[in-house]
Amino acid sequence: MTGRPFTVADVMTKKVVAVLPGADFKELVTTMQRWKVTAVPVVEGEGRVVGVVSEADLLLKEEFHEHRLGLIEQMRRPEATAKAGSRRAEDLMTSPAVTVASDASLPQAARLMATHRVKRLPVVDGHGAIQGIVSRSDLLKVFLRPDDDLAAEVRRDVVERLFPLSRQEVDVRVEAGVVTLSGTVRDSGLIPVAARLAGAVEGVVDVRCGLTVGAE
Repeated sequence: MTGRPFTVADVMTKKVVAVLPGADFKELVTTMQRWKVTAVPVVEGEGRVVGVVSEADLLLKEEFHEHRLGLIEQMRRPEATAKAGSRRAEDLMTSPAVTVASDASLPQAARLMATHRVKRLPVVDGHGAIQGIVSRSDLLKVFLRPDDDLAAEVRRDVVERLFPLSRQEVDVRVEAGVVTLSGTVRDSGLIPVAARLAGAVEGVVDVRCGLTVGAE
């Protein structure tokens, strides 16, 4: 996976628990409890994702369990009150589902989660069929890359490409994901570029750039 940007396909969970639109309320609760997930994709046909049911959708039934809804409340929260009285996945799900392509970058997936305030995204192919699921914790997997791997990638893809003539004068060290660049190079204009590119390597936490310009 090194040498190219990480994509959703690199970190997603391929084993996905999904339900059909006709799944009833108890089946949804049982499925989430059994597989220890907080949301399940709803699929139809050949695995096409049509929605997602989350614990929040199911908890609406408990919220309104002993609470008689007034007309004003029904008007203020029509979707919530409708879900509270529903029993099937097709009526409880959020649709259309927020999905992500398997070749999307990790920052793209993170932005989708933040924008839509969701904790996970179904991963789909070009036809909308489920391929996996990616969660917040999956996106953090890149920060588990060994320091030696990060150092090797920074040296290969940053130092050797930007400074082919002075690469032997550049030292690359990585500790706990933090990259330290030191040594001398010939082009001062490329120093901030090197720091930026090193920071863009997947799994890098921070960059400390101590590169200086050496004598010709």
